Amino acid sequence: MTTNPKYIFVTGGVSSSLGKGIIAASLAKLLQAQGYRTTIQKLDPYINIDPGTLNPYEHGECYVTDDGAETDLDLGHYERFLNVPTSQANNVTTGRIYQSVIDKERRGEFLGKTVQVIPHITDEIKHRIQILGNSGDYDIVITEIGGTVGDIESLPYVESVRQLQWELGDNNALVIHLTLIPYLSAAGELKTKPTQHSVKTLMESGVHADILVCRTEHELRDSIKAKLARFCNVKKEAVIQSIDASTIYDVPNLMLKEGLDKVVLEKLNLKSDTPDLTRWNEFLKRHKNPKSEVTIGLIGKYVELQDSYKSILEAFIHAGAENEVKVKVESIHSEYLTPENIEFKLQHLDGVLVAPGFGERGLEGKIEAVNYVRENNIPFLGICLGMQMAVIEFARNVVGIKDANSVEVDENATHPVIDLMESQKDVVNKGGTMRLGAWDCALEKESIAYNVYNKDLIKERHRHRFEFNNDYKEQIERSGMKATGYNPETGLVEIVEIPDHNWFVGVQYHPEYKSTVANPHPLFVAFVNASLQYKNKK
Repeated sequence: MTTNPKYIFVTGGVSSSLGKGIIAASLAKLLQAQGYRTTIQKLDPYINIDPGTLNPYEHGECYVTDDGAETDLDLGHYERFLNVPTSQANNVTTGRIYQSVIDKERRGEFLGKTVQVIPHITDEIKHRIQILGNSGDYDIVITEIGGTVGDIESLPYVESVRQLQWELGDNNALVIHLTLIPYLSAAGELKTKPTQHSVKTLMESGVHADILVCRTEHELRDSIKAKLARFCNVKKEAVIQSIDASTIYDVPNLMLKEGLDKVVLEKLNLKSDTPDLTRWNEFLKRHKNPKSEVTIGLIGKYVELQDSYKSILEAFIHAGAENEVKVKVESIHSEYLTPENIEFKLQHLDGVLVAPGFGERGLEGKIEAVNYVRENNIPFLGICLGMQMAVIEFARNVVGIKDANSVEVDENATHPVIDLMESQKDVVNKGGTMRLGAWDCALEKESIAYNVYNKDLIKERHRHRFEFNNDYKEQIERSGMKATGYNPETGLVEIVEIPDHNWFVGVQYHPEYKSTVANPHPLFVAFVNASLQYKNKK
């Protein structure tokens, strides 16, 4: 433990998609594994207050924390690697920064001064960066700065880093710059010029990179590292190779091999030890040496972009390793599922997950998928909207309510088995107004859910406006779908199951958000196991 918190800033050059989040999470894992209380935060340069209103195609999935913050998907990586919950303080956007400063100006807190980017915006950024460090909960705070150095929207963040480096003093802050070393196949060589230019751009803003992490497809020779060190004013041992890996979970070991943690701790004047990665490597061993394989269909409407369902895909990796099973996820676009092609699309699957989402596009395809897996006894997991589609399908095809629907699709539905929550009916603004964050859920004994969690009360994260309509609960339960989890305060249904089915569970919450390497989510573990059992019985 340290007396004063230390700060590490991770910037990126050339491209914003180099993997700053994975490098930050991997470094944090190595520091945590040496006993340092470490956290990571993300500064995003876009002007949205948060990613809650963004289409997943724009920015990948929206990740939700226990305290109800809608955040960047990189926070999911932070939690999955560190097994430590994040919060609103771990994700800051330009929109939130400017909103805060403008609110202060309206309240007269600047005493009539002209409000400017420097010092007012940069002071707010510096304040947000130091909230976690000043809490007393952490020894090291890693701050990932989104976007690319040189972008106009990133300039206030880079300027804030320059000021903080000066204010915090020697050995209290350092800058890691992540760059690309492209390989020109025609010339058969790696090119360092983009990195040199990126470092130069950073220096033009007054910030000197202490460590270079170089993304590359090929090994960096010592001569290239020496050249980069010479031209970029860093020590040769501070030029770190980040070669393409088969899985993101290899990266902590690759960074350990390169000595990133040692260089960082030396520059921060902290003691360096051998990280204890025993549990991490046990997970990796199981992940890379599966004893069997299952194919699970992911039914969604954003399947063209893998990041749209990032937490679900990672939860399958964790659950697969726990079961020593390789989970092959087959993405299926719900908009193109029809009664005519449903058998062809789903009959070979060992399990089906119907994904969350918003809006009416692709919903009938999801309902077709639920109908097929219910009638054919294929293991099923429905998450949020997926659970709601399961209720609609059951109400239509088993209970006999042919026009059962969700008011999200038809606000004048005759039989709204999925209805808008009372608390949402007067809501006008879309951003940050849903049911968000961790909520209690009481479990019924003699249920799949109780056997999975092995406890009476659980707490899971939510992100939705619509709910199971309790007016239809008795009618639906009489027909064979049981509500096995509910919110103890409101009585709202959280989990539905079909006891007569092989394995059929729908949950109103998002279990994928809480799955980590150290603690694979039990619902995903049980679902993968059920899929394996189903495959073995075929």
